[in-house]
Amino acid sequence: MTKKTSTTAKAKGSKRRRWPWWTLGGVLAVLAAAYVAGYLLTGERLPANTTVAQVDVGGMEPAAAVSTLEEGVADRVDAPILVQHGEQTFELAPADIGLALDAEESIDAAGGERTWDPRDMWALIFGDRDYAPVLDVDDEKLEGAVGTIAETVDVPVVEAFISFPEGRPEPREPVAGELVEREELSEAIADAYLMTEEPVDVPTSTVEPEVDSEGLAEAVRTIAEPAVSGPVILNVGEQTVELPITAYTPALTVEVVDGAMQPKIDPQTLEQPLTDSTTGIGEKAVDARVEIQNNQPVVIPSKPGVGLDPKTMADQLLPVITKTGPERSITVEATPVEPEFTTEDAEALGIREKISTFTTNYPHADYRNINQARAAELINGTILEPGETFSFNDTVGERTVANGFAMGTVINGGVFREEMGGGVSQVVTTTYNAAFFAGLEDVEHHPHAFYINRYPVGREATVYYGHLDLRFKNSLKNGVLIRAYVNPSTPGTQGAMTVEMWGTKEYDIEAGESPRRNFRQPGVRYDDTNRCVPQAPIQGFDIDIHRTFYQNGQKVKSETNTARYQAADHVICGPQPAPPPPPEG
Repeated sequence: MTKKTSTTAKAKGSKRRRWPWWTLGGVLAVLAAAYVAGYLLTGERLPANTTVAQVDVGGMEPAAAVSTLEEGVADRVDAPILVQHGEQTFELAPADIGLALDAEESIDAAGGERTWDPRDMWALIFGDRDYAPVLDVDDEKLEGAVGTIAETVDVPVVEAFISFPEGRPEPREPVAGELVEREELSEAIADAYLMTEEPVDVPTSTVEPEVDSEGLAEAVRTIAEPAVSGPVILNVGEQTVELPITAYTPALTVEVVDGAMQPKIDPQTLEQPLTDSTTGIGEKAVDARVEIQNNQPVVIPSKPGVGLDPKTMADQLLPVITKTGPERSITVEATPVEPEFTTEDAEALGIREKISTFTTNYPHADYRNINQARAAELINGTILEPGETFSFNDTVGERTVANGFAMGTVINGGVFREEMGGGVSQVVTTTYNAAFFAGLEDVEHHPHAFYINRYPVGREATVYYGHLDLRFKNSLKNGVLIRAYVNPSTPGTQGAMTVEMWGTKEYDIEAGESPRRNFRQPGVRYDDTNRCVPQAPIQGFDIDIHRTFYQNGQKVKSETNTARYQAADHVICGPQPAPPPPPEG
């Protein structure tokens, strides 16, 4: 007998069970209540197992957590942050670089504030996390500290360059530079504060020259060598004159411009050798000048002339100096040449009296006598009209043999090295102080990486051609004449470098200084390269320099500048000695 299953019974047996609507509503109400309770609890205590800056604040009420955090970091809040690059170490006091703990914000960020995020609610019971502190950051102070480190660490890129001393090409090989990644270093310093005692490594990037050695060699072959292959023929009216290479090579350089080597002729430098080589063509215009005679400024009148205009000549010479044969000639015209600086211009400047003078002394060294005298010669007689800015590098030019400079000792990478132009910083420091006491506006100056005690503390400056400059603006109502001269040293006497500023006095300047602070101790460094210069250790420190301006005995304004000197390591020339063997036994 076959058993049959009722379809009616089967349908009844498979019917789904339904929950009453009020039951589902109750579940949702419970969840909502739990969610609201979780929100309220997140503001009552911190998540379990929470640490801030390595201080355990887990499960605490926010107010108690703030106090616990402040007490927990009390012995670290002023601890210096160490920054290192190779063998160099910099100590940074948190207060001096603008870092301070914001305890309340730190606790809020770690869960001390109410939140609707369910993950934060879950963390109240099951959380396990270490939070970095929230900081108050003075960006200006931090950037200043990073900038001081960068000035010590940075190695400027050296671009390919060709000059023509004695009328022959002298190429300078390009060299890659190394620059501090300043923003990245700032972030790393802030991240390290209160979180680690390990030194922060200085992040750097390599800066490749725009033109490599092959490009330089190509420029020598296609530009420099043709440029000195023979004279250029000048057709002046019915005259034909051979212009020798010595007439333009002092003003000729081959430099990197927009990624390629290109020849340049400086009209100002061209003027004198051009005039000397074309004496039969016209008469040179003479600019007015101001000279100091019998301790008084005297205007020497200008004179008009007739001759070859240096700017026009420079423009016409450039296309033909690399040519050969008949193409190596130009047609020029002798024209009236007005002086660029007239007698009226000189008299209108109001240069009437000495407004400041400053002298620094230096120990005997032949290279110091040579380099300081040459730099002084180049800046002597410079006139700054009101609003004009003086640039030491633009005025003196690159320190090369062709420019009259010799090898000497400079600071590079925090140690002494032998380079061209050593000793020029004495001229820079003296010029800076003369401008300081004349009341001129400080546009750019850079103290040495470490303090050299023959200079006025905090009021000294260094330069590095193409990278660091000394610049100041004539912010006075009248013109300023710079007078510079050297009394050279001898084996038994010190030398003296003097810079004077002449114009019309507007201010009496008073200098002041703060106590030295944030002392940094030197280390020991061994150097077995052939460029090593032995160096005694020098303590580092910070100091504020004040400049106060007075008129008729009344204070009108004041300025403050901070100099930060790094410690100078004790440098010993030679390999680092091997550590002693461990004792036996």
